[in-house]
Amino acid sequence: MLSFCKATSFGKTFCSFTRGVSAKTSKASQIENGFFVRTCSVGVLQRIEEKREEALIGGGQKRIDNQHRKGKLTARERIKLLCDPESFVEYDMFMEHNCTEFGMENQKFTGDSVVTGQGAINGRLCFLFSQDFTVFGGSLSSAHARKICKVMDKAMLVGAPVIGLNDSGGARIQEGVESLAGYADIFQRNVMASGVIPQISLVMGPCAGGAVYSPAITDFTFMVKDTSYLFITGPDVVKTVTQEDVTQEELGGAKTHTSVSGVACGTFENDVEALATMRDFFDFLPLNNANPSPIRESDDPCDRIIPNLDTLVPFDSTKAYDILDVIYSIADDGEFFEISPDYAKNIVVGFARMNGRTVGIVGNQPTEAAGCLDINASVKGARFVRFCDAFNIPIITFVDVPGFLPGTRQEHGGIIRHGAKLLFAYAEATVPKITVITRKAYGGAYDVMSSKHLRGDFNYAWPTAEVAVMGAKGAVSIIFRGKENIEKYEAEYLDRFANPFPAATRGFVDDIIKPHITRKRICRDLEVLATKKLHNPWKKHGNIPL
Repeated sequence: MLSFCKATSFGKTFCSFTRGVSAKTSKASQIENGFFVRTCSVGVLQRIEEKREEALIGGGQKRIDNQHRKGKLTARERIKLLCDPESFVEYDMFMEHNCTEFGMENQKFTGDSVVTGQGAINGRLCFLFSQDFTVFGGSLSSAHARKICKVMDKAMLVGAPVIGLNDSGGARIQEGVESLAGYADIFQRNVMASGVIPQISLVMGPCAGGAVYSPAITDFTFMVKDTSYLFITGPDVVKTVTQEDVTQEELGGAKTHTSVSGVACGTFENDVEALATMRDFFDFLPLNNANPSPIRESDDPCDRIIPNLDTLVPFDSTKAYDILDVIYSIADDGEFFEISPDYAKNIVVGFARMNGRTVGIVGNQPTEAAGCLDINASVKGARFVRFCDAFNIPIITFVDVPGFLPGTRQEHGGIIRHGAKLLFAYAEATVPKITVITRKAYGGAYDVMSSKHLRGDFNYAWPTAEVAVMGAKGAVSIIFRGKENIEKYEAEYLDRFANPFPAATRGFVDDIIKPHITRKRICRDLEVLATKKLHNPWKKHGNIPL
């Protein structure tokens, strides 16, 4: 204490203050001490404001300018666009890393490389983190990870979604295993939050190495064109190991992951479009798994008649039509938020509203591979169905499926196992399930697509529906193999099976409805099913065929 007092004037004042208090000295001394407290407070307040200003500029103006030159917003600019005005409350603004290796003790930035906190989107609570590329390239330190873990813990505690704005060079190499431990702490929380609160990842810059697994666990991952990348190992490592020459964009750009790998479920032109669209998307989701499907007021009549649906399906069953025409026609105000529109195009999934209520929609797409189910379509559909079931979102399914895609490529790739995922997801789901067979429903694919046998609540068929084991030509070639006048038998098969009556007479569809009343029926059924209670047998969890 003595050496400290001699070393600094602040130390001398501090020692005088402590001695005065302990000795309970005169009133004059107490007044002097009070003056010191006030003086000290002013100093602390000034220091707080200085540190706050440091935090607000991140890595400095030069690096902010570099970020803008790349067509990217800063971490704080992104939060400002995503959240309602004045709603963001920041956590841990003054946190700093504690690494002392490689001279890192001399390189500290207030707040480190991520901005975290809570905010509101269209008046609804969310928690978020936004990685700051201007500070150490947004690399993840132990402090960075702790900040993210804190907002995830808070989100779980109160039941609100987490949105991650990813823009990071990966693990902070100077911290070694501490950085890797930070990633694992985040992954653990991602897994615990899965199915409890919605988790959304918006990749707005690089995301490499171990960093990619957090977005992969979250419910929805979106990317920005030309500025965002996701890959386990970068182009240089790929070149060294496999001798492949590949660019960042080819290896893990937005186009690659939204159309080839299916890792991301949507892409945007720039940061502004991405954040504006996220605000709209957020409104479709409940805050947590204890909340019902969100409802908002709609001026679109629930009993609206849609005449164009009566002539949408071609008379020739080999001709295609666009299932999106059905979806946009029946949805409130023609609004549909499609998930993964560029991946596995033979199945369409996404969110809409019916009479104001959020619903998940799944539909086979006849314009792509005749609407056949293949490996990618099965996995895409299964993941979406499971999300809807986890968060109490009713599922509406439009069926026009001639079967599973045949061929050695599909069989060797595991179509049996992957197709079973969609079957598992529908069978497991306890939310309201409404199914409309618009045309073909053949073979095992008929079963898989939310059939009555998988606890479908209301199953309808349009007059154009064909519910059978297979198409007429294939069936007749097997049943009447070697016989003449095969055309006569084919016409007989069509008359007997290529219509909705075989399923309707057995109670496998509840009604054969005219297409133009489809919206009216679905809205009515959703009201009936609003109080549905269905529970699966108790188990730790099922063993879905991964």
